[in-house]
Amino acid sequence: MEYVGPLTDISQINAIKRVLRQQSQRDLLLFVLGINTGLKISELLSLKVNDVWDKGEGEKGKEFLFIHGKKSGEERAFYLNNKVQVELKKYISLTSLQERDYLFRSQKNDQSISRQHAYRIIKQAAKKAGIPGKIGTNTLSKTFGYHAYRKGIAVSILREIFHHHSPAETLRYIGIDKIDKSEKQLVKVDVNL
Repeated sequence: MEYVGPLTDISQINAIKRVLRQQSQRDLLLFVLGINTGLKISELLSLKVNDVWDKGEGEKGKEFLFIHGKKSGEERAFYLNNKVQVELKKYISLTSLQERDYLFRSQKNDQSISRQHAYRIIKQAAKKAGIPGKIGTNTLSKTFGYHAYRKGIAVSILREIFHHHSPAETLRYIGIDKIDKSEKQLVKVDVNL
């Protein structure tokens, strides 16, 4: 297995979105959902429409996605932000998917697209966008982790999301092995009681 890193440059993320927007709303949603939630590709591909969308009166996207861990059995919540909601709404309006259908349904059958197909989608979009380096399905969750960390989310929270054993493992995973003194974030803890 090859090591892939996160997309650290916002312009690269936007370039991939532009390519995917022209290609397929389904593929764009896969990318946007992955980089905004940190879900593993297996979790993304197992999603059903009713996991993220409320059918019926006032059809709309759900605010939180709940995933049950296969090993732990615990339920984890993932916030579906505005970027996800916009792409989800477009996708649902363009399809005739039912509540129990896979969200990322294959065009060949009623199953979800395969991991290999998801890999090809991401890899080819990055290539078309002119992004060098190794890109794969793990790039989605690594991109989420990298940008969440850069925006001040504690490594302990990311460690829990990714089910890592240590903060060092999480930092390596999101591509932050070595931090210059100039890159270190200043954290202002001000309870101001």
